[in-house]
Amino acid sequence: MKKFYKYYLLVITIIVLTVLIQSIIQYSLRNQERMAAVINVAGKQRMLSQLVLKNFYECNHYECDYSELKIALAKLYRTDEILEKGDEKLGFYPVENTEIIADFKKMQPHLEYIYTHLNDMDHIAEVPVEELTSHVDDFLEIMDGIVLKFQQESEEEIKTIMIIEVELAVLSLFIILFEIFYIVNPIIRKTSSQNKKLKEISWHQSHAYASHMKNIKDLQHVLKIEKKIENKEDLVACVVTELDALNEVSENMIKSLESDKKELSKLDALLNRLDGFFSNKK
Repeated sequence: MKKFYKYYLLVITIIVLTVLIQSIIQYSLRNQERMAAVINVAGKQRMLSQLVLKNFYECNHYECDYSELKIALAKLYRTDEILEKGDEKLGFYPVENTEIIADFKKMQPHLEYIYTHLNDMDHIAEVPVEELTSHVDDFLEIMDGIVLKFQQESEEEIKTIMIIEVELAVLSLFIILFEIFYIVNPIIRKTSSQNKKLKEISWHQSHAYASHMKNIKDLQHVLKIEKKIENKEDLVACVVTELDALNEVSENMIKSLESDKKELSKLDALLNRLDGFFSNKK
């Protein structure tokens, strides 16, 4: 487990960065979609005020469609409530901007006048045209300011999210560079070192070890058929020499597998300390 700390750290960091970046992007998209819906509804509110006024004029001068006027009034009043107080089903949040809240309060008397006087169909003909037109114009002017403030708030939120995304990108870059220098590079060096050791072992096994073994077998064969004692002694000495050389080859192979000094990166040393700390805790 201890040997794979760096690999786990690398993978976990990449996963966390991916999830974090995707979360920021998804939040940004949802927020922009919500603000676009708010601005769209606020824009419709302006249209509804004009529609109410149009229906009122028609009731005064032409045939009156009370149902259209009633529906337009209900939408005008309901939409104002949604924009100001929010609606969970539609995904609208209550207004928190103090300037927009002040504008809604300023607009309320005009909205109440329009709704109260036009909702009473029995006395609609008695409503003063100029006074109603003045209230609708004031309502429309304040609503224009609210729409503009909603748009500015949306732009500010987008700028903030963009700054967060840039900061996150810079942080990701630093983390990636850290991993390259302290994780990837040590892994590459370790892999290269292991490949070098394997090549050394392969050379020792294919050349030196095989050569000495062949010499020993040849000397063993000659030793069996040799009759002179003095020659056998020389042959035994040659075998001993080959065995010593073979033993040296074996030691070199072991040295290739085990380094005399282990070079630890700073991250390796830190992880080793953490491992020792948790081991002592247990």
